[in-house]
Amino acid sequence: MRLRSQRLAWGLLIPTLAILAFVGLLPFFYVFHLSFFNYNVFSAIGQVFNGLDNYRRIVFDVLFLHCLKAGSIFVALVCLIELPLGFGIAVLLNRKFIGKGMFRAILALPLTIAPITIGASWILLTRPGVGPLPGWLGGLGIDYDIGLYKVQTFATVVAMDVWHWTPFVSLAFLAGLASLPRAPYDAARVDGANNWQILRYITFPFLRPVILTILFIRIMDAFKIFDEVWILTGGGPAQATRFVSIHIVRNVLAQTEYGYGACMSVFVLYLTIVMCWLLLVIIKREALKS
Repeated sequence: MRLRSQRLAWGLLIPTLAILAFVGLLPFFYVFHLSFFNYNVFSAIGQVFNGLDNYRRIVFDVLFLHCLKAGSIFVALVCLIELPLGFGIAVLLNRKFIGKGMFRAILALPLTIAPITIGASWILLTRPGVGPLPGWLGGLGIDYDIGLYKVQTFATVVAMDVWHWTPFVSLAFLAGLASLPRAPYDAARVDGANNWQILRYITFPFLRPVILTILFIRIMDAFKIFDEVWILTGGGPAQATRFVSIHIVRNVLAQTEYGYGACMSVFVLYLTIVMCWLLLVIIKREALKS
């Protein structure tokens, strides 16, 4: 009976595993194979094997390293902003007040909007002569134009990501806060602990696995951001927002360097796997401690 159940379970899983292998593993192996070739689809030569030359080229590619650095700074900034902000909103939502359900629903609205739509909306917000943001900042004496000033463009992309994903962080923290046991809080208040002491010595230690999990998700999402930035800035001005994902697409589509683009994709995937592994190790250790 047990053997029959196992066969039935595997029989139900095989179609799903086959689809995952087709849409996940086959493209990966093809891209990995292509990373060892010099390949231009418009060239009559076709694929020319060049070994590890593409990987050697990455090490000395100044523009690729710049995009990797810009993307890393972007990831660090959005995580440093979104996690404290999302936690603060979650703490407020964890209290009882009139209109709590409506506010929570409004907070989740950005998560329901497609990334392309978000990029298009922020174009309307930030376009000089059209959007309200340049007019408001102009009234304060600030010349705001994301098509000219790199710092303003980078800050706008960060603000757009914070607006888009802080609701996710807030809802995740809210779920974590709702699952915390009440007994330690009651005991701490009986002992005379204030709000800051309760937050530092009870809430944060209990929420450490939740914090690391949210950080894990946000790092992965922010590192591969593409749609919103592509629509809003296209990677400019002067490569200020040309993150790795945008750089790879531009190399493949504009310069038709399919072999080198595949090599960069494999390299970025490797970095992503390393970051995932490190964060997962930390999350497992924190889960065992708690």
